[in-house]
Amino acid sequence: MAKITLKGTPVHTSGDLPQVGSKAQDFILINDKLSPMNLNDFAGKVKILYTVPSLDTATCSLSTKKFSEALASHPEVAMLVISADLPFAQGRFCGSENIKNIHTLSLMRTKQFATDYGVLITDGPLEGLTARAIIVLGKDDVVLYTELVSEIAQEPNYDKALAAALK
Repeated sequence: MAKITLKGTPVHTSGDLPQVGSKAQDFILINDKLSPMNLNDFAGKVKILYTVPSLDTATCSLSTKKFSEALASHPEVAMLVISADLPFAQGRFCGSENIKNIHTLSLMRTKQFATDYGVLITDGPLEGLTARAIIVLGKDDVVLYTELVSEIAQEPNYDKALAAALK
């Protein structure tokens, strides 16, 4: 269990992020067409798994837009933005922001991914949502980089995540 904060108030997660060097666990998440997706759907690509509480918040939407812009010329990297938002809301967000180069994935059917990856918030007002975290996976699904953002309302370290994904 990790301890993070929400505007200075301590909250906890379901566990710890995967260890750098470990093989990523497979998952099933739901895309904007209400279809299940897993790691094999992104085989052969570097993957950035970016978990956020909700795309309907300022920090989550801003950071998603920044990652989208930074990866616009890098089709070899699959950007997966994962939240508890419904696929319909995720699709509206991408449409209104003209974002076409990321994959939004929802926890709508199960929170197993959030539990397995240690990002499920287990107490406080955001209980049941995901913490802000980045997990970069190589083409072989080995974990290259992780960051659990210690304060939910803050942005992640874009430079370190992108450096790990683009090396």
